[in-house]
Parts: sequence; C-alpha cells; structure tokens
Amino acid sequence: MIINASAPTRVDLAGGTIDIPPLFLFHEGAATVNFAVSMLAKCRIETRDDDQVILESIDRGVRFETSLDRMRELKNEPRLELLSKLVYFFKPETGFNMTTESEAPAGAGLAGSSTLNIACIGALNKLVGDRYAPERFIPIAAAVECQVIKVPTGYQDYYSAQYGGAACIHFAPDGMTREALDVDIPTLESRVAVCYTGEPRNSGTNNWEITKRHIDGDPELFDIFEGIRDGSLRLREALLRKDWDAVGFILRDAHPLRKRLSPHITTPHMDELIDTALANGAIAPKVCGAGGGGCIAFFCEEGRRGDVEAAIAKLDGVEVLEWKVNSDGLRVDVS
Repeated sequence: MIINASAPTRVDLAGGTIDIPPLFLFHEGAATVNFAVSMLAKCRIETRDDDQVILESIDRGVRFETSLDRMRELKNEPRLELLSKLVYFFKPETGFNMTTESEAPAGAGLAGSSTLNIACIGALNKLVGDRYAPERFIPIAAAVECQVIKVPTGYQDYYSAQYGGAACIHFAPDGMTREALDVDIPTLESRVAVCYTGEPRNSGTNNWEITKRHIDGDPELFDIFEGIRDGSLRLREALLRKDWDAVGFILRDAHPLRKRLSPHITTPHMDELIDTALANGAIAPKVCGAGGGGCIAFFCEEGRRGDVEAAIAKLDGVEVLEWKVNSDGLRVDVS
C-alpha cells in the first residue's frame, strides 16, 4: 500500500499569538484570520513486507531506520522528533517507509511544521485503518507538537492545513470554531505578494515568554492583545464586505502593533525590504509567523503586485514566491 498525503501552508493575516492557550481565554472574541496557500507539506508512506520502519526527511537530509519491536524508542528519539513522536503515537503494526518534504522554504514562517504535522497524521491514520475521525486530527497535532517544543502551541495553523481556504478561527471557553470566509479569491491573489527574505525564521517573537508575561499580568501586553483581537475582527468584516481599502488600512495599522509585541519581529534586512516594498506599491507588510526572518506578505495597491515583486526581487537573498490560495486542505490518497 502507498499513501500520499499533502496539506497546504498558510499566510497569517491577523491574530497571531492570541491562538495560544490560555491567552485567548483572557480576550473575549479572540480570533485569527489566515488563508491556505499552494506550497504543500507532503508525507508518503509505503508499506513493507518486513518489520522495518524507515523515516526520512528530504528537506533536512536526515534518514534513519528502526523496527516495530523498537517502536517504544521513538518516544524520545531526537532525530526527526516530530515524525518519531507521531509514529510512536499511532503505533502501526506493519513495517513501512515514511518520507516527508515541504515546498515552502525552510524557516519560512508559513506554518511548515504544523502543516507537516497534519499531513503526517492524515497518512498515519490511514495506515492504521482510519482509527480517528478527522475532527480528532487537530487536537492530536497540537498535543504531539507540544511534546516536541515543550510549550503550548497555537492552533490556527492546523485549521488552514486541514481545511484550506480563507478562514476566521474563533476562540472561546466552549471551544474553537472555524468560519470559512467567502473571500474574493482572485482579488486576494492579485493584491498579495509573498517573499522569502533569505533569512530563516529565528523566533522573532518568543511566544512562550510572551505567554508567561501575559499570565503574570503585564498590562501593556493585555492592551496589545486587545488590539490584536480587534484587528482580527475588523479584518474579517472587511474581507466579507470585500472592502479592500479597509483591508489595507487594517493591515497597515497592525504592523506597528506587532512590533510592540516584539521589536525583534523584523531584522534590519527585513526593514529594508519593507521600505522598498512600500515605496513601490505596497500598502502594508505582514510578517509571517513569529518573524525574525522567514517570509513577509505585502498587501499591494490595486494592479501593483508586479511592481512590488520586481522591486524586492532586486534585494540580496530575497525570493519572490509563486502561490495560489489552496481550497483543498488535507488530501490523503491510497494506491
């Protein structure tokens, strides 16, 4: 049996960090807005006739072998730790080769690890006979990733990976709800440029430190997150109204708020890149993920995406990324 699973990465437009528990419990109406993009994370599983288990990451150039009778060792295996912990969780009873790769650049801030997590869960769940219903995938992904990074993880990235499309994720004491947004996709694609800065993401925002400061009662952080929440809700409304002028204003106002959350969200190189984009037709930058490198998305004036891309492509190390909105989400095919 051969199982091929894929899931889309994402561009986060608003609400990052507020999706980490328990932060959203302190901000009534907490929400995030993102959209899935066509740069995929992929997992391929091919069953074997023996009891060997081979895990391989093409991106990282790491490959190692174990066997079914040594499955318990994967619980604390440092090589390909996410893959190892997922295999340990599912405990397949047949040998297999598992190979992963990502189309997004390394350290891009496009939720590559969370997306790979969902793709691997989809593949492994199929390998063990659809043990879990799809609605269980996101809680499993968050729990296993927490075991890997050893701190609570945000939830928004799993939703874009599993369901695709543009969405607003609402967080409340009684749970999380994904609201699919009826967005004008052609206009969104025509007005957003995405580039890789050439600098791998280096935790520009230390989410765990911010979480601890918030829980300790930092009043400035509380106010910042109130603003992040409000910006997400306003952006949701603007997208649904197809009010692209308002989208630009909201994203423009959000950037300095993110800088207040962490001044390290941009590097000097990223600041130069942002200045260049703004001088050539961009209205607002959106640093993807935690920042400190990785990708930046730019919301552009109507008809100016090409001008922005041409200008930033001239800067050292910058790669303009080709993308489309992905509406499929997680796909699992068996042959």
